[in-house]
Amino acid sequence: MTPKKSVQLSGIVVAESSVSSIDPDAGVLMYRGYDIADIAEHSTYEDTAYLLLHGELPAAGARSAFAEALAQRELSPATSEAIDRSATTASPMDLLRTAVSTMSFGADGQGSIGREEGLAAATRLIAQMPTAVARHHRLRQGLEPVEPDASLSYAENFLTMLAGERPSERHARIFDIAMILHAEHEMNASTFAARVIAGTGADMTAAIVGAIAALSGPLHGGANAAAMALFEQWGSAERTPAAVHQMFERKEKLYGFGHPLYRAYDPRAVILKRISEELSGPAGDPNWFAITDAAERTVLEEKGLFPNVDLYSASVYRYLGIPTDLFTPVFAASRTAGWAAHVLEQHADNKIIRPSATYVGEPRRPYPQA
Repeated sequence: MTPKKSVQLSGIVVAESSVSSIDPDAGVLMYRGYDIADIAEHSTYEDTAYLLLHGELPAAGARSAFAEALAQRELSPATSEAIDRSATTASPMDLLRTAVSTMSFGADGQGSIGREEGLAAATRLIAQMPTAVARHHRLRQGLEPVEPDASLSYAENFLTMLAGERPSERHARIFDIAMILHAEHEMNASTFAARVIAGTGADMTAAIVGAIAALSGPLHGGANAAAMALFEQWGSAERTPAAVHQMFERKEKLYGFGHPLYRAYDPRAVILKRISEELSGPAGDPNWFAITDAAERTVLEEKGLFPNVDLYSASVYRYLGIPTDLFTPVFAASRTAGWAAHVLEQHADNKIIRPSATYVGEPRRPYPQA
């Protein structure tokens, strides 16, 4: 694979991993050897998280036990207090980062890097992060939080806690697919951050907090929110091509296109584009799908760049009623399964990650004397 000059450490191998793999030329993403297209069609987020953490799809008994563990979604008093105290002043990602730090308070195995303790911490984080996101969102609107419902699926419960009402079966399934597609993506910036932290001997929660911090930037997890801001600015499919041309002329960053790895169509974008088009039918104006499709055609013609997952995940989330500033926290909640799988892998055969840098500063010089 040819390294990209615009990406630091591009093409540098820093670990051996069995969690996921990418074929950048064919546009193929696999979790534990399973094609993402097959997983999105046939699996659930719960089964996908189990696959990432354990390496295999769950048998019936394991599926039930894991689903029961993921249904333990209630927040501790410490986490609830952290959210409640700053619900109206903190941004969603800042608050999520802080709330996740509290999720290990008083937990068995806190600070341990053993596999069983790591799995328990990962399961707790996967279960509780959606509750934290939803609680914050409800409180900042001046609404009562919706308590988690253990009888609902992961996706259905999340949407219910956010909106205060049950989603349609189709919307719940679409959100489930979106969570699956965001659950893992090889050695991206946040995953690398998690592995670096785990490599120091820090525990699961510490590594996930660091990953959340890395994800928050607009060049990584914040890209779909930044893309949505562009769609809102353009306003219609008719105005989009000219707006894209103007951004090219001003050499501005166009979010939702290109990727540090893929040289073909992002396989996640293929699936989300189809879903975005489906949702656009009954949604009325603005037609977010038409805007993104117009942008895709313009950019492909002008620059030869394919869309990435951010272009169409933005419109899908908007159609599902998710506020733009929650796009990245939702991404974090889904990606926790992948991050945790990498942390477990790092802990299993750990070596501290300590790269080098080429010094380009001043040569050795005498310190001035008084």
